[in-house]
Amino acid sequence: MGLNGLCAVVIGGTSGIGRAIALGFAQAGADVIASSRSEEAVAETASAIEALGRSTIRQTSDVSDRVSLERLLSASVARFAGVDILVNAAGITKREPTLYVSEERWNHIMNINVTGTLRACQVFGKHMIERRKGRIINLASLSTFVAFTEVTAYCCSKAAVGALTRSLAVEWAPYDVLVNAIAPGVFPTALNSKIIDSARGQELKLRTPMSRFGDATELVSAALYLASDATTFTTGQILVVDGGLLASGVNQ
Repeated sequence: MGLNGLCAVVIGGTSGIGRAIALGFAQAGADVIASSRSEEAVAETASAIEALGRSTIRQTSDVSDRVSLERLLSASVARFAGVDILVNAAGITKREPTLYVSEERWNHIMNINVTGTLRACQVFGKHMIERRKGRIINLASLSTFVAFTEVTAYCCSKAAVGALTRSLAVEWAPYDVLVNAIAPGVFPTALNSKIIDSARGQELKLRTPMSRFGDATELVSAALYLASDATTFTTGQILVVDGGLLASGVNQ
């Protein structure tokens, strides 16, 4: 499942799961552009990619701004001729009782997690359709399938990412653009650090048959499977990497 000769763009690729995937792709032979809103984080991650012997560019982007995504595509194509792989790893969450979630908060989470993913898929998907080849990997969640208390907006956004993934897979299959998603279990990141150390975090660990949290690097092999040219007949799927949590009932 090597990626030699391929170009990957990882949006939200400068921290957490996105960064692990970006570096994993570079180790597998791809040239990788890890992009986010932070110039400092983009520069640091680009240096890490170059240290692995791969090429990159330093280009920020914001999934709430379509023009910035178009600039990211243009800069990537100017440097590498074409983008073969897109990973959508940008996302936000906020814990709050649903009764008190403001429409402003709801819309902001939806704009980043769902509409932001759609924007990136549209911008890069058009490029891939024109080339009649491409791999898109969206970041879903366990909450694509089950509910977690007091994060309703996030759960709904990730359920929508699952539906978006399936819909695009159906529409774009004739162009050999394969669209899939990864649903991580509990992987400690800056986004969920407060949860990890809470009673909720301990309950999640208790309900995970492997009795531990995941490491972000453990998602790389799943991403490689979905990104590789060796994968030619898998589309519209959500690959769960969760240590068995979704499969488990009450086992403690």
